[in-house]
Amino acid sequence: MKRFCLLGPTYPYRGGIAHYTTLLAQHLREAHEVLLLSFSRQYPTWLFPGKSDKDPSERPLQTEAHYELDPLNPLTWQRTLRQIRTWQPDVVIIPWWHPYFAPVWAGLGWGIQRLKPQPQLLFICHNVRPHEQGRLSRLLLPKVLKTVLGRGDGFIVHSQADRTILQSILPQAQITVSSLPTYAALGGESAAELPVELPNDRPLLLFCGLVRPYKGLDVLLEAMALLKRPLHLLIAGEFWQGGLPIYQAQIEQLDLADCVIIVNDYLPDELLAACIDRANVVVLPYRSATQSAVVQTAFGRGKPVITTEVGGLAEAVEDGHTGLVVPPENPQALAEAIDYYFAQNLETAFSENIAAGNSRFAWTHLINKIEAFTLESATQVKLS
Repeated sequence: MKRFCLLGPTYPYRGGIAHYTTLLAQHLREAHEVLLLSFSRQYPTWLFPGKSDKDPSERPLQTEAHYELDPLNPLTWQRTLRQIRTWQPDVVIIPWWHPYFAPVWAGLGWGIQRLKPQPQLLFICHNVRPHEQGRLSRLLLPKVLKTVLGRGDGFIVHSQADRTILQSILPQAQITVSSLPTYAALGGESAAELPVELPNDRPLLLFCGLVRPYKGLDVLLEAMALLKRPLHLLIAGEFWQGGLPIYQAQIEQLDLADCVIIVNDYLPDELLAACIDRANVVVLPYRSATQSAVVQTAFGRGKPVITTEVGGLAEAVEDGHTGLVVPPENPQALAEAIDYYFAQNLETAFSENIAAGNSRFAWTHLINKIEAFTLESATQVKLS
């Protein structure tokens, strides 16, 4: 049995990273002692473009945690470090997904390296690079990553694509690839009532999650305009960066108003599950990605996915077996895949394949790799 100190967001914070942290803590606790240190404040209001960073779910994923850390308050970093020193973990696990957290993780990483006894430091990289970057960010990010992640003893990423990126920045890093585990726990046996009325006389496509430019909703709308068979599209998720009017204008321009319904809101777990259950297929036409919690939520409920060959999405979605994979930013290819999916009646066969193969996304695989890290990294030279 090991002692793990896990840092990161958990309930009442919302979103895929918070869900992941919660599920990781729950599964680690099946065989180990775990201290979960979360945020007293995750983002200040002026930095968060959504309505709220709190989870509105009626039955949220929850686990025991301590809430002390504020990324913008170094005094809380010191208190968090004292908690770690007092608890004396064997391993500290820190999530990396956005440069906003670089100062706090760098500060804590520096402090952890000076603890006696010194715990091993493992970074779990959800996205080595942020999904959307400006020119300045692209120039500065490699130095930021070396400064922050360079303090780690080891790294876990969830796609070969992210492994390649991280290896290019830290060539000697000890990097393990582990598939993003299942999010089947979200929503449970959902019986949530959908907030909109959907037609029953045609198949339903679902695009869900936070709506941001890199997710390619505009490409999906262009593909919808090319399709001849009657279909309906449910877009369910909160629009960021003022994007809703842009997509509404595109829907009008493409004459899709009668076959598209928008729910502009963050979906509680039970409502997300209900939307997935109601759909015939989930469509994720991403321009860029490392992996996707939406894929693992869909697969956890036995729902096939049509997506693009970017990042690790094609590693999770087996083309022609559990879903279809097309080139990114290609409305014609996406339209043809959607048409083929329904013409060949692939939903039942793909759903059966998902159920048969979902064990490869079990949390035990990730836990085993974390446990292996604690054994192997003792012989590794710490990165400088």
